[in-house]
Amino acid sequence: MQFVAKTRYIRYSPYKLRPLVDVVRGKNVQYALAWLGTCRLKKAEPILKMVASAAANARNLRDIAPDALVIKDIRVDEGPAVRSYKPGAMGRAALQRRRYSHMKVVVEPIEQKEA
Repeated sequence: MQFVAKTRYIRYSPYKLRPLVDVVRGKNVQYALAWLGTCRLKKAEPILKMVASAAANARNLRDIAPDALVIKDIRVDEGPAVRSYKPGAMGRAALQRRRYSHMKVVVEPIEQKEA
């Protein structure tokens, strides 16, 4: 059974969020929540909320604790880019892009090996 949480229109560039996501990919959900909670970057907060939401989905739907879950897939995709212009050199206009991100996490229970 897989549990999914999605977050859209995050006001951080996907290029800045992907290194944080790479750290927690494939890890235990409890480890990911602890690591993201102690990470002193403001951009780690939306990732923390999304992983916590996926863990809450598992808790509410199947009564599975976060320590029994593993992050199977977590991705950060590009969202829309808001374009504006800023004054440039010699009277020109320089294009400024404010990038947005869409994120998705899939968690699943850890397989118990039979002895």
